Amino acid sequence: MRIRATIPILSFFGALTAACGGGGAGPAAAPPPPPPAPLSTGPDTCIGGFAADFACAGIDLERRLPLATFGGSAGNDIWGWVDPDTGSEYALLGMSSGTAFIDVSMPQLAINLGLLRTQTAITPWRDIKVHANHAYIVADNAGQHGMQIFDLTRLRGVMAPREYQPDAVYSDFGSAHNIAINEETEFAYVVGSDTCAGGLHMIDLTTPINPTFAGCHASADAHDTQCVVYAGPDPDHTGREICFSSNEDHIEIADVTDKSSPFTVATFSYPDLSFAHQGWLAEDQAYFLLGDELDETDFGGPTRTHVFDVGDLDNPGYAGAHEGTATSTDHNLYVRGNLVFEANYRSGLRVLELTNLATAELTEIAFFDTVPSNDDVDFVGAWSVYPYLPSGTIIVSDTLSGLFILSMPP
Repeated sequence: MRIRATIPILSFFGALTAACGGGGAGPAAAPPPPPPAPLSTGPDTCIGGFAADFACAGIDLERRLPLATFGGSAGNDIWGWVDPDTGSEYALLGMSSGTAFIDVSMPQLAINLGLLRTQTAITPWRDIKVHANHAYIVADNAGQHGMQIFDLTRLRGVMAPREYQPDAVYSDFGSAHNIAINEETEFAYVVGSDTCAGGLHMIDLTTPINPTFAGCHASADAHDTQCVVYAGPDPDHTGREICFSSNEDHIEIADVTDKSSPFTVATFSYPDLSFAHQGWLAEDQAYFLLGDELDETDFGGPTRTHVFDVGDLDNPGYAGAHEGTATSTDHNLYVRGNLVFEANYRSGLRVLELTNLATAELTEIAFFDTVPSNDDVDFVGAWSVYPYLPSGTIIVSDTLSGLFILSMPP
């Protein structure tokens, strides 16, 4: 079911407002207020709780590239790529109109390299992952979009924006909400597609430019997933390929080692579940952290990060929920070392230390608020974050304000 997943679309493109009065004469309408001043594009150091327009702590703005830079109007996903030959670092920014490529090797001098347009329709949902120097791009609510494949080495030597065509398009599905890739096994897992009952549509990427369908795990409509070769504390599953899927109304652990016969290991839930959106494993694979996109809307309270003990894959447990310092809706989170980087819409990027996951204890150590106006419960603002560039540069996509290139001094 994808009905609830469409809830953010009105906020994303701007809710309609009633502006027509009744009949009859009346006083002259007041002139409209002046447009807000444009936000800083950096560089700005975080001093005294602000980096120019943006509230912050411990994170500096190196550069911001507005969506207009790329001819876009609404941002969504983000991922990164490092050129193995040159060491150059790139941001891959999803937008409603396509995917923009940006060289962020010198963050303050970031270079817009151009755009790969959507394969079909303008849509607020696009997702990007990278394997073997190729980007794999899917889009939801986009007709027969399929999966675009783009050879990222084509960006070498490019110094000015241009428009690109995909190297290939995988067409065994049309629309899809998300894609995950296990680079160790060279398999992609597409979720929320119009195949496999919305579950895991598994794709062999052994030949990056010519992927092949490998099988379905159609147990439930999945919203997002992370698939790993399991090396966690449960010896019964060591070496197996395991997917941890956020399935909207529950979480599922599945064994996908045999693509012809995948199976569910466990399903589980948690208190005040509203919409299990996306999650990520701690690096020891003993805990799973999850964001519920609608619990702030449905139940109120501050932004929550749910923590699960998955030390026993057959019998996972709920460790609890960390309550943050803001009230905004959470969206995507990723773990790097003992830190979790959270893109939480109107409260921007939040960085929390994994203090004691057994008791769901997290400690916020830094933040950068990409939406200065407020931290309301809403579906605009920081959509996602990529914290894995070797330089330590952090890239954040914002639905309204484009690409944020950030640094977190030690």
